[in-house]
Amino acid sequence: MGLWRDLILKYHTELRIKTLVVHDCPLWKNPGIGRELDNESIMAVMEDFIKGGHGEWEDPDVRTRCRILWRKPEQLASDIYDWAEANGYINSVCTVYELHSGEDINGMSFEGADEELLRRALSILEDQGKCTIFKGDTSSEDGIKFF
Repeated sequence: MGLWRDLILKYHTELRIKTLVVHDCPLWKNPGIGRELDNESIMAVMEDFIKGGHGEWEDPDVRTRCRILWRKPEQLASDIYDWAEANGYINSVCTVYELHSGEDINGMSFEGADEELLRRALSILEDQGKCTIFKGDTSSEDGIKFF
């Protein structure tokens, strides 16, 4: 199962895909050798993937869509704070949009990350006393001040 976890995570991270649609994932089929996983095996792989902390069901009742956590929220929080320190954002303010899509984040682990995941990481930093989140007119205009 570890190989499946690694394959799913690497595929979705490298292609910056945030959601795995279970019935439409190309990883389940290998036309070159004429094999594919059956539904029971797919669900076993998905349950293991989620148990490993790299995914969560967007629709837990029907289990057809899985949010891919490129990095776990704790890892993302650490990456964001390291970025803030390295780029002079300590005691400065930036927006959620800048963290998600700004010019200074090219190649960072949180570039293009799911906004909900990004907010979870920021909440961890806020709980640690490393930042404060200010409400803006829209969610992407919310500000973050790092300490």
